[in-house]
Amino acid sequence: MRALISTYDKTGLDTFARGLVELGWRLVASGNTAAAIEAIGLPVEHVEAVTDFPEMLGGRVKTLHPRIHAGILVRRDLTEDMEVLGEHGIEPFDLVCVNLYPFAQTVSRPDIRDHEAIEMIDIGGPALLRAAAKNHAYVAAVSSPAQYGPILDELKRGGALSPETRRQLAADAFATTAGYEAAISGWFNVPATFPETLVLPLEKERELAYGENPHQRGAYYVEHAVRSHLLSRVEQLHGKPLTFNNLNDLDAARALMREFAQPACVIVKHASPCGVAVGANAEEAYDKALACDPTSAYGGVVVFNRQIEEFLGAKLAEQFVEVLFSPGYDDAALEALRQKQGTRILLDTERRRADPEARHYKRVRGGMLVQDPDPDLEERDDWHVVSGAVEEGQWDEIVFAWRVCKHVTSNAIVLTKGLATIGIGGGQMSRVDAVRIAVEKAAEFGHDATGSALASDAFFPFPDGPQIALDAGTRAIIQPGGSRRDDEVIAAVAQAGAAMVFTGRRHFRH
Repeated sequence: MRALISTYDKTGLDTFARGLVELGWRLVASGNTAAAIEAIGLPVEHVEAVTDFPEMLGGRVKTLHPRIHAGILVRRDLTEDMEVLGEHGIEPFDLVCVNLYPFAQTVSRPDIRDHEAIEMIDIGGPALLRAAAKNHAYVAAVSSPAQYGPILDELKRGGALSPETRRQLAADAFATTAGYEAAISGWFNVPATFPETLVLPLEKERELAYGENPHQRGAYYVEHAVRSHLLSRVEQLHGKPLTFNNLNDLDAARALMREFAQPACVIVKHASPCGVAVGANAEEAYDKALACDPTSAYGGVVVFNRQIEEFLGAKLAEQFVEVLFSPGYDDAALEALRQKQGTRILLDTERRRADPEARHYKRVRGGMLVQDPDPDLEERDDWHVVSGAVEEGQWDEIVFAWRVCKHVTSNAIVLTKGLATIGIGGGQMSRVDAVRIAVEKAAEFGHDATGSALASDAFFPFPDGPQIALDAGTRAIIQPGGSRRDDEVIAAVAQAGAAMVFTGRRHFRH
């Protein structure tokens, strides 16, 4: 049996090569791979000895040769194929082990230059894998170090790999090359355009216990070329494995937290915030956020952008928190929190500003809806005061309300006071109902809406929605504007002696 090995990542190569040799396999390897195998004292034939041709063009051409690819692609059950190999003195390969140049990792560097990225575009590697996968009836295509152990185990048990194993290896190899090409295509494509063919290179980060419900399977996949993702540089310190719903809620909470530089707390339930606040410190922010709707916060995801100290840790330990996310925990806080077996404690070790959001994708029947991300908050200079006068203190309040509203499921209404949410109405078919729910929520938990600010993610088609909030005491409203009845809405706000700002941009979130 004969194996061809050409690997950029040498992880596990020593064990795999030694295992093959012990089972009687002969090894052929290219350049650095051959040197690594020789360094551990194993016999190996260099590719140049097989092709009778040296590596050239700085290593760009090594394995692209008939003596290599004919040995991979030969059909053993066709007499004419075998006769051709005999005529040219070519031996078949039974296994091809390749891992590719790290293109995605290379282009994820912020300082990458074009020529560096281009040199990480592997040509020979994908060709070898595709050839072996195509001819999987006879050849095993090994595309990942994670496969080495199971392959050696099966070879030791039965002396050969089963047709089912070779077929699965072929599927994995084609998925590897497809993801690789997709990452390259994505790098070449101009971000401002929507390409005619869109391929997402996704790699499984982990399997999940189940999907949204226990009868659904679930997994988390990560785009190849991104520098950071939802769980990159995140360490789980305690608790059960993360679930599908945990990750969905965590994504919503982290997206909202990006809006704030000052100490803040975001509490999310079912992918929509139920309490958000900024404060002098993390503890104050949490107290204010929890006060918005402590009932809905039960079993939620709680995210901070400051370290959790002892007293805050003790408070959090009194609540049922599904996921806790923070850039730090002192020892006393962590000791208290670890008493709650169900709480998943996550440490955020990211120390730089997150990358800009990538495009958004939504699966629909038979296809995908694709859009640019909703960008960061627009400049206040582009807003227009259409009723009353906004005092400087009110500006802080309505900006805060607008930031939160952008992340609430439409129709979205957010009532705030003291830089904290006091009532949220989201996910309603009627904007009037969303206002009513926000006002009723505020009253339910003892919040006085007098002097509050209201944000609406889209325009009010009639004055009836704002009137509910005005009657409750709201004195500043921010909304996109653009309704045919804007004049009626402005008149109602003016009559109540309140201020209103038009942003000119809506923020639907469906």
